Amino acid sequence: MDVSGNPGFEERLGREILRSERTRLLILAGLSGVLAVIFPVYAMRSGIFDTAWALQFVAVFVLLACYELAIRRVIGRRLEQGKTLPRWLRFLNAFVETSVPSILILLGSRQVDPVYPLESAAAYLYAVFIVLSTLRLDFRLSVFTGCVAAAEYVLLSFALVGRSEVAAGTMLSLAPFHQAKGAMLVLAGFAAGFVADQIKRRVTNVFLALEERQRIVSAFGQQVSPAIVEELLKQGPEIPSKRLFVCVLFMDIRDFTRLVEKKTPEEYVAYQNSVFGAAIEIVDRNHGVINQFLGDGFMATFGAPVSAGPDCRNALTAARELLAAVKTLSSSGRIPPTTIGIGLHAGEAVSGNIGSPARQQYSISGNVVILAARIEQLNKEYGSQLLASAEVLREAGENDHGTKTLGPVQVKGRDEPIEIYRLA
Repeated sequence: MDVSGNPGFEERLGREILRSERTRLLILAGLSGVLAVIFPVYAMRSGIFDTAWALQFVAVFVLLACYELAIRRVIGRRLEQGKTLPRWLRFLNAFVETSVPSILILLGSRQVDPVYPLESAAAYLYAVFIVLSTLRLDFRLSVFTGCVAAAEYVLLSFALVGRSEVAAGTMLSLAPFHQAKGAMLVLAGFAAGFVADQIKRRVTNVFLALEERQRIVSAFGQQVSPAIVEELLKQGPEIPSKRLFVCVLFMDIRDFTRLVEKKTPEEYVAYQNSVFGAAIEIVDRNHGVINQFLGDGFMATFGAPVSAGPDCRNALTAARELLAAVKTLSSSGRIPPTTIGIGLHAGEAVSGNIGSPARQQYSISGNVVILAARIEQLNKEYGSQLLASAEVLREAGENDHGTKTLGPVQVKGRDEPIEIYRLA
């Protein structure tokens, strides 16, 4: 996945890679310190190396540990300054580290037959550096480490095998034998690079997935149910403007000003939270989205940004549950006696984000929104609590059982009257 357009992510990933590099350097410093302690004991017990030669090996391990800790400190300072390491320095560091086994092999060849150091544990340190290179999360650095290890090992074999008395007449004297081992080191570098690249890709994918989820949640605020968030994530990263058939619900609290005029700010907020908290739960449960709160009411949409199928039926169910919930809250004494009015209308609307790249808000636009608001206001005129247009009942598959038609009603802002039904 491309993250070139996300400099913030690149910067954060670069800093995490530096932290990973500091961990790698600490591991190598610790390993070098352990070897500096163990090797003299091994040398004295084996009798292979005299004290002078053993001290040379110890010096190499101690210098390597000090070098790793020094580089680790440099990286720590760069992190504090918000900077990264130059690429050339990272490659130079890889070259220096990978050359340590070569130095140990050269030192050993001056004490024993040259073929022994080539086949000793020192040669296996190449593999340690290659494996640890994966923590750099850089394919090219891992491959570079493998190639340096292979090149140095093969060159040492050419230089040392000819001087070996032990290797003469054996497979160890054949160049292809050592070249094959060099090829394996190159392959190990590519394998480490592949692993590093896969880890980096997985980290990137996880980050982008989390960022996309956060972007969608931010775009809809706390108005979207988890089910709708999941559906939006399946659709992809864009929330394009498009024409949809939706059912719009407007709810208004009657005599809101009178109900709250004598309340403290805390009581005012508690009252709103009680009513709107129940409303959010009901709308979410019926696969709707609360687009905006209006102080004494709210607007909800069923069918956008995604449709749950029977959107008008879901809207009607939500409206009836809202009436029941407010009645329960009032009768239980949790809120003062409260009456609400609800208006429903269905039709085509345009959904999508509006605003600038810096700040966007998901919105539903179209005549269906205006008419739903007008229908809700008619509750005051007809002394009702729930009014719905004929379009809503038709799409919901409900007949006029239990409803009362108000006939063709002239709605403000519309030339032609629309048929409206009273449900409560």
